[in-house]
Amino acid sequence: MEINKNHSALLLASIFCISIINTVCSQKHNIKNDVFWNTKDGQPLNSQGGGIFKFSKPVNGVQKYYWYGVQYEEANMYRNAPHITLPNATFKSVTCYSSTDLVNWTFEGDVVTKEEANKSGKTWVGRLGVAYMKELNKYAMFVQHGSEVLITLSDSPTGQFSWHQKINMEKMIGTSNTGDQTVFTDEDTGKSYLIYSYGKGRNKIYVSEIGIIEGKVNLLDCTQVFKGESREGNCMFKYQNKYYMFASNIYGWDASLAYYLVADDIKGPYLPINEMLVTNGVSEDFAHVSQTGFFFSVKGSKQETIVYCGDRWADFAGNGLGYNQWCPISFDGQTPYFNSLNSWNINAKTGEWKVAKDNDYVKNGSFEADRRHIPSPVKPVQTELTGWTNEVIEGNKIGLDTLTSPVINYFNTENDRKIVIGEKSLNINDKVNFKRKTFQTIVSSPYVKLEDGSYTLTAKAKNTKGFTNLEMYAVSNGIKLSYNIKEENASWKTIIIKNIAVNEGKVEIGFLADGTANASCQIDDVSLVKK
Repeated sequence: MEINKNHSALLLASIFCISIINTVCSQKHNIKNDVFWNTKDGQPLNSQGGGIFKFSKPVNGVQKYYWYGVQYEEANMYRNAPHITLPNATFKSVTCYSSTDLVNWTFEGDVVTKEEANKSGKTWVGRLGVAYMKELNKYAMFVQHGSEVLITLSDSPTGQFSWHQKINMEKMIGTSNTGDQTVFTDEDTGKSYLIYSYGKGRNKIYVSEIGIIEGKVNLLDCTQVFKGESREGNCMFKYQNKYYMFASNIYGWDASLAYYLVADDIKGPYLPINEMLVTNGVSEDFAHVSQTGFFFSVKGSKQETIVYCGDRWADFAGNGLGYNQWCPISFDGQTPYFNSLNSWNINAKTGEWKVAKDNDYVKNGSFEADRRHIPSPVKPVQTELTGWTNEVIEGNKIGLDTLTSPVINYFNTENDRKIVIGEKSLNINDKVNFKRKTFQTIVSSPYVKLEDGSYTLTAKAKNTKGFTNLEMYAVSNGIKLSYNIKEENASWKTIIIKNIAVNEGKVEIGFLADGTANASCQIDDVSLVKK
């Protein structure tokens, strides 16, 4: 009997250890948005406006992903004090990180220094990408550099990139500079391309093959593939022999819808001609509060997954936490679908992905997707907060009449932002007595299931006196749970509803307010997470 007990104890211990190992492994494969990222040794990961490349030539026999991007002087300043929106973007270096699994990244070094980039004087350094030039056995980095395009070269992916030449784009496209640009390498052909927009107005998009002219790395040609609405954040990927061209609105540092075109050939024609489509799944939170940055393809043993890599220019626009927002793309035939996820797992070997257990299912929960006070008569014209619906039961209607309409979002002060995330929050008030319902219905999407189970709804709130009813609620399958705010909260208070039983893949969350004239409530950082 004693032997059996010991055997049982050993078996239980083994199972426990295996469980721990599996948990750790799953965490290692986790991509978590809405936070600042670290390298695998815990150092800040600073990379914006760049790209991830998997070169055909392994280094020291190891095939790795290389991530290049810009580090700005203000990046760690904002990271350490995100309640302060910083006014400048000062170039510090181009960084390089490497990874074998796309989750754990090693800092390889500053591959373009400030001194190298500023050889011709201090200037803007931005969007960039790298192509392997087999003719020279070198790596060429194309960089947005002031009013032109800078090309730097290196003998290795992680070595110092040195000044090669600058290209004036005037003869090709009519402006000396590009608009936003990225580098795309077609793995099937080995050819690399610069994807970019017109330098002024950005109402045209071009594709140029990268090659050698008179011994120098250069652009071999120029094909205009789009002319229409102004676009930036130009980038592309290839999936099942189709080329997908993506871009965003020209909203400066702010988030945008993600638009796309599709072609059978990289030079086009891209369809629909000169009419970019809004990607399904981006409209509820403006592509997880980001701007199109770049894509990378995970070609695994079981499937290929395309990953959208959005830039969140948080240090310039206060758009929430984290600079990089990565989300998996699904496909209905050749139609892409954006899966806006807060936390998900990727297996770089198999190519499979799945929603993580700690994913937050609320869209635009920190109310950062909207650029202006809403309702907004300025493009994009809006009368509702992105992802949310307001039902006015009593009081002034919400509309474009600025004299009577309530403003339904609040711009957080610097003191507010020491407690809540980002520059904006939900605003519930009116000049007259009012009753209002602000809500969001969360349902399973075609590719992300809202699993049945127990969930926790959390938010932060502050409010004045003057409410006869003020509550946060959740309703699923006819069962409603509420949190009633019964007194004034001059400072932000965390409110929580636990044990929400979600059934049949659907739940409505929201806020009910019955207030007297000029009563006011602000809500921020709403989240719904499965227990």
